[in-house]
Amino acid sequence: MARTLAMILAGGAGTRLFPLTQSRTKPAVPFAGGLRLVDLVLNNFVNSDLLKIYLLTQFKSQSLNIHLRQAWYLSGLTGNFIDAIPAQMRMGKRWYEGTADAIYQNIRLIEQHDPDNVCIFGSDHIYKMNVRQMVRYHEKSGAALTVCATRVPISEAHRFGVIEVDENFRMTGFEEKPATPKPLPDNPNMALVSMGNYVFDAQVLYKSLYADAEDKLSSHDFGHDIIPKLYKDKQVQVYDFTQNTIPGEIHSHYWRDVGTLYSFWEAHMDLLACEPQFELNNEKWPLRSFHPPVPSARIFADEGGHHASILNSIVSSGCKIVGARVERSVLGFNVHLGAGSRLHECVILGKAHIGAGSYLNRVIADKGVSIAPGTEIGVNPQQDKARGLTITDEGLTVIAKGMKVGFE
Repeated sequence: MARTLAMILAGGAGTRLFPLTQSRTKPAVPFAGGLRLVDLVLNNFVNSDLLKIYLLTQFKSQSLNIHLRQAWYLSGLTGNFIDAIPAQMRMGKRWYEGTADAIYQNIRLIEQHDPDNVCIFGSDHIYKMNVRQMVRYHEKSGAALTVCATRVPISEAHRFGVIEVDENFRMTGFEEKPATPKPLPDNPNMALVSMGNYVFDAQVLYKSLYADAEDKLSSHDFGHDIIPKLYKDKQVQVYDFTQNTIPGEIHSHYWRDVGTLYSFWEAHMDLLACEPQFELNNEKWPLRSFHPPVPSARIFADEGGHHASILNSIVSSGCKIVGARVERSVLGFNVHLGAGSRLHECVILGKAHIGAGSYLNRVIADKGVSIAPGTEIGVNPQQDKARGLTITDEGLTVIAKGMKVGFE
């Protein structure tokens, strides 16, 4: 395989995930008990044996940098690396103004490696992908750019870049976040959309970025500016995500954009099926991350002899569950549940203390949360709002990092 360099966009503010992004960038948000969102794309590249990786960071990146240092350090002796690159204002006193501008401001880093291919991927989607297969497709087709695509319901397509292709999967149309998305010719209920993952011919990328930087009317974004111009003049291929295969898995085409609190919660609920579409446990495709020095989960009966009950849930290391009931919930590291407490369809990110007799229903709780004994959350929205909690349109209750609830 030709020389390939990866540039991962990891600077998103993630405003729609607030308050989970109150003190951290979106890629650093914990996921599935023991991961962070950025771990998904990094595992895709590492498991694909593509190990020259830059992560471009920007907003609230401290927790992300600590995580990368703890979980993803590679020795430079082999020439491989996973390096976080902060916004350095190389092109002037300004932050990144778009996805294309983020790459443009770091174009010297790419040129120094003299790659043949440049992979530009996002860092906040839930999926597994053998990136090497996409790169091979790109090289075999001789394309200037290859865009990875998947199918989504037409009702959701307005959130993405909608693609049209010919019989050879060459791009013939592209519209970023259209008000009225074009459906697939063979299925009016579905649309083909960009996953935000690109493989560029390096020389084409350079020319596109330099031209875009000089365009005063450009928003400097791949979806809004680069791709719509490029497919009209160059060969832009579309890589069908459903053709990608993962060792040890039959159904491996799960992809979810966790851009909102509800989609973040839904992605966790998807993990709790007996045979989930997204499998966390696959020895042939391990999901690496940092594991803190905490003991195994401990599950006890309370002093009155009432046993704990855990149904269809994920319980991470360091958790202590005493006579509690946990149903369809995900517990991160070091969650302590008091006697008689109950959790229903909750996502607890970690380091939480939930008092005896409490009841949490469809709650997302950030790290460091403390819940007073006997407190109900997710039952009375007016009461939750009065406590300063976030209520989504779908009825989820979200507790910000470090909050103490019910101690009034």
